[in-house]
Amino acid sequence: MTFPFEVGFDEVRSNLDACVDAVFECLESEFLVMPKGAGFVEFPAFEAGYEALKRATGGFRDVTPARVAPIVFETPIALIVLRCMLGFTPPEWACYASRHTGVAITQGAARTIDRNIRMRPEAARPKNGGVTEQRINALVAAACHILESGAPAVSPDRLHRFDKADTRAGLASLQSLADLGAPYSILLYERFLGRPFAGHRDSISELIGNIVENAIEDVLCRAGISFRKTGRAERLPGFDQAPDFVVPNEFNPQVVIEAKLTEDDGTARDKVTRVQHLGALGTAGRPSGQPRFEVIACIAGRGFGVRREDMKKLLLATRGKVFTLQNMGQLVENTRLAEFRSR
Repeated sequence: MTFPFEVGFDEVRSNLDACVDAVFECLESEFLVMPKGAGFVEFPAFEAGYEALKRATGGFRDVTPARVAPIVFETPIALIVLRCMLGFTPPEWACYASRHTGVAITQGAARTIDRNIRMRPEAARPKNGGVTEQRINALVAAACHILESGAPAVSPDRLHRFDKADTRAGLASLQSLADLGAPYSILLYERFLGRPFAGHRDSISELIGNIVENAIEDVLCRAGISFRKTGRAERLPGFDQAPDFVVPNEFNPQVVIEAKLTEDDGTARDKVTRVQHLGALGTAGRPSGQPRFEVIACIAGRGFGVRREDMKKLLLATRGKVFTLQNMGQLVENTRLAEFRSR
């Protein structure tokens, strides 16, 4: 296959539909496979926390702070299991526990407790009477209260967060599921109300978003190319919207690179508009039509493979220099980046 970046711009313009087809052919959706990332909890570790909690409470028949708190410090992953029973995010649990117990637990503190446990799920936590111990005890007390109380009645047009299979009727619901298991239809329905792997996907959203940027950075570093990687919302002189990468630097921009992974066509359209703006900025005030810097787009995700007209605009704005994760290895040799290669 010949890619648009391998031919001259005149050929790109005269065979625009074929160029679109070539890019679409090597665009793959990235939503099926996710990085685990630091703090990913494997199932055996999670199950160990569940079994420890089940034993400590007599099969969830005595779910009290006196029974639950010691096991949480001994087997900390049990606190994550408890949170999953509630169906809370760490900040939500912190908010509820603060109101229920009067112990101040900030969202940041709750996230830190949760992350520290996920990083070392089986390492026992010391009990030293400090503020973290107080907060964990407050979280446990609030959880025990919720699990015992069950879901309160609400109006027919409302749905209470505790109105789910394992907490609807208090400990009776919990014991039933622990003893007998859950019907598959219940599991599917609660997935429908949420999403499989939603919590993990949210926790590694930055890793997912950085897949393309990391690939670009790897290519530039291996080639020994000087570059400036910009931060979020950073401002650079001469750019009203800073590109993701500038080569060799913002004071002498010769190549600018925009990177984006998206599974949504609306977000893809926004990125195309951004690249078009960079292309116009590069040719502004240059009667020769030759841009003062080269614009490159590195893309991934099914969002870019939806609208052909948007891809045509992207190819024209970059003069054919559109790359995907599948052909990122050809980035240097087919662009002006080759001029800055040092190895």
